[in-house]
Amino acid sequence: MYIFETSWEVCNRVGGIYAVLSTRAASMQRIAKDKVVFFGPDLEKVFGAAPSPYFLEDSQVLDTWREKATKAGLKVRVGRWNVPGEPIAVLLDFRELYDQKDQIYAHVWERFQVKSHAAYGDYDESSLFGYYAGMAMESLYRHIKQLQTVAHFNEWQTSFGLFYIKEHCPKIGTLFTTHATGIGRSIAGNNKPLYDYFDGYNGNQMADELNMTSKHSAERQAAHFADCFTTVSDITAKECKQLLDKPVDIVTPNGFEPDFVPKGKTFNEKRARAREALLRVAGEVCGYHLPEDSMLCCISGRFEWKNKGIDAYLHTLSALEHKLGQQHGNRPVVAFLMIPGWISGAKTVLGKDDHWTTHRLCNYLADPVLHTVQTLGLWNTPGSHVKVIYVPSYLNGDDGIFNMSYYDLLIGMDATVFPSYYEPWGYTPLEANAFHVPTITTNLSGYGQWVASQDDLRSTIENGVEVVRRTDSNWSEMIEQLADALYRFSQLQEKDVKAARKAAAAIAERAEWKHFFPYYEQAYKIALSHAKQK
Repeated sequence: MYIFETSWEVCNRVGGIYAVLSTRAASMQRIAKDKVVFFGPDLEKVFGAAPSPYFLEDSQVLDTWREKATKAGLKVRVGRWNVPGEPIAVLLDFRELYDQKDQIYAHVWERFQVKSHAAYGDYDESSLFGYYAGMAMESLYRHIKQLQTVAHFNEWQTSFGLFYIKEHCPKIGTLFTTHATGIGRSIAGNNKPLYDYFDGYNGNQMADELNMTSKHSAERQAAHFADCFTTVSDITAKECKQLLDKPVDIVTPNGFEPDFVPKGKTFNEKRARAREALLRVAGEVCGYHLPEDSMLCCISGRFEWKNKGIDAYLHTLSALEHKLGQQHGNRPVVAFLMIPGWISGAKTVLGKDDHWTTHRLCNYLADPVLHTVQTLGLWNTPGSHVKVIYVPSYLNGDDGIFNMSYYDLLIGMDATVFPSYYEPWGYTPLEANAFHVPTITTNLSGYGQWVASQDDLRSTIENGVEVVRRTDSNWSEMIEQLADALYRFSQLQEKDVKAARKAAAAIAERAEWKHFFPYYEQAYKIALSHAKQK
């Protein structure tokens, strides 16, 4: 069996989907060695971006097909994705399709009823990339002459590839995975109560109201036309049924590959190096030395103020400051926000202009993080118990301050906090656990729900993961529970901290791909079975 898969995040590290695909690749290679082919956008060619450090071009890989595809007019670069398993990767320069955009949109409307007339923003580049991926898949499929082939499309951005394959290669089993429904994310992000009125929402109606018509239409139709429709958690499966009018065929939860986590002596060395860097930078930002036994915690991910719980995190820190201030002798808590923002570069002198940020913000006066920390009185004075350090940069090794990757800093944390309002899975708390870091998340994240569903686990931070109840109407109660969990953790003895770290890693082990990949194997079978019936 051949497995074709495409996403905007193939060899393009943007968010959680990159983590899903890049860590799953090794498991895929184990069942179909070098019959796994990922298709991604050639951002270097299309947008003039810097070369991807995750793509290793290799003229020997699929060389006969590459020559044939090039002669046929397809603009492709072939090589390997520089992740464990090193699967084959094909990068696509899809610029030529822009001139055919209107014809493609008209045809996809007539054939699949996708409403592209209301398109704006990134709809064009995503749809045309997806369509080109379908064209490349068809070319490779006809070259290898392999009847047992599945094509997996991730998120609405690749939906046009699914439509292409359904029309031109119906014997290929197609899978479509929504990692988060576009309309569900939009409802939540627009401060509408997603959960209290969930049963009353109509996806099409809300898409028109929130100016999401075209993206929602592409996602909805891909879900209906796919041979196998999947999502990543039970919480998102409910969204699919309600907002896309299509129940999923199977839930395929997100796993993690332990190859990303160092072992033994290397782990300890990396943790020590991370703590030294985190404390040094935090001290320079604050303007004074921070003790070695400071408790380090963080939140990370995309800048989604409400959905990711950034607002809740800051209010939790304010509540924690109050709790710690009621007793003497508490060690300080250094709380990082590792969330990319709009920046012009790294500061040349940390602590200059303000005592919170590591990088120069373009929207300094309007930044919600800085506005909130000041409103809450989190001033980072020498007498404050909680220090807030805002790192508004991608941590890919060249941010100009740490020059270390996110994983190389995560390993130095004592705890992480992800009080999500909308989180279909939640890779960040799983990653934290994998790196032996206890975490706090909510019941509104797929990972949180999964942990809570483990009958033999007691979900407290002392046991590796605390799952806090969050609703549309329990803000104060939630903040108190989050602050209490962090406070309890800050008071633990060293032996109890070690036990919590060990428990966190044990929970992450349950979510490794060796346990979750069989769900994908079942999804492949469903797709092939349905394709044969058509």
